[in-house]
Amino acid sequence: MALFASPLVSYRKPHVLGFILYFIVGLVDGAIVPFFPLWAQQSAAIPVEFIGLLFGCYAGGELLAAPFIGGIADRVGRRPVLIISATGVGAGFIALFFAHGVFAAAAVLIVIGLFESVLHPTIYTIVADSTPAAEHRRQFSIMRVCSGAGAIAGPLLGTVLVQEGLGYVFLAGGSVLVAGGLMLAICLSETRSLAADVEDEDGEEGFSALLPAFRDSRLAVLLMWVLLLGVAGSWVEAVMPLYASNQMGMSAASIGYLFAFGAGINTIGQLALTKLFARRSPLFITLSAGSSLITAFVLLLAYPHVVTLVMAVCLYSLSQMMTGPLIPTAVNKLAPARLRATYMARAFGGEAICRDRWGRLPARHCSRFRLRCRGRWAFLWSCWR
Repeated sequence: MALFASPLVSYRKPHVLGFILYFIVGLVDGAIVPFFPLWAQQSAAIPVEFIGLLFGCYAGGELLAAPFIGGIADRVGRRPVLIISATGVGAGFIALFFAHGVFAAAAVLIVIGLFESVLHPTIYTIVADSTPAAEHRRQFSIMRVCSGAGAIAGPLLGTVLVQEGLGYVFLAGGSVLVAGGLMLAICLSETRSLAADVEDEDGEEGFSALLPAFRDSRLAVLLMWVLLLGVAGSWVEAVMPLYASNQMGMSAASIGYLFAFGAGINTIGQLALTKLFARRSPLFITLSAGSSLITAFVLLLAYPHVVTLVMAVCLYSLSQMMTGPLIPTAVNKLAPARLRATYMARAFGGEAICRDRWGRLPARHCSRFRLRCRGRWAFLWSCWR
């Protein structure tokens, strides 16, 4: 337990460590997501129709853990939770390198999801703990920029690694996350407020802990729309690599460059777009993001081509830039300091529920009918069934 008691070097700006860790998370996601469907299909002997289900297993692990350990950072502290979760996710990806077959991959992904359930929320929490409330939206936008920078480097790194084998992205990504956990063990101080130290042990747990966040009907509507956008975004992650590979004949390297391009748009435009929309209502931002996402799908349906694929990636990135900082900002305004991590975990847990139930559908249907349907109709069927 001495590892969790105090850091060897107490860094005075914990939120900067949060930015670094979020860059690492973006790097790992960027290296893995574009190549995961191709790895499952070509290297792990997993039937294509089960690829979407594997995405669901990852989200399912988050769903299983969220009611029980989602707010653990409010009880035991941010530092030990981040160290364990980052190291656990990294070790899980390393284990995935050795997984072969549907059941082994599904089991590993569920375990990764268990650790992942507290990783993102706790990173947001340490940033919120160590920065003024008035700066939260800007700080969360900076986090998005850091994640975007990682998401640029990730596909480029993955493109190099897949030349040796598709599975090497898991080995490299997991190792980087384990190194991130070691960085936290050395440098991160505890950011939990003194109020959290005297938190009532009988405090409400489970998904009901987020109910106060939905008492404002306008906020409830906003969050529900953002969750639906998250589901549609997960469709892009599940379908786009298979669509680009099977329908357009793009190589794994080209798909990696495409995802890096989208991440570059996010990184360059996030802060400028946040400033531009600073005076706009959350509902306007959410509806604008939805319109961008709908336009992206319409372009691909109307004219399947590499040019429209690039345009769709641009619109998808625009949608992400609009909605990215909204949920953490809204939740932090509602959450008391002593329950900040709990509220954040419940918000991210709600998105995991939606992704687990609906995010896996497009890849399943796309794979099932891809040999019968060609071009736009294959993509249409995959997205709307």
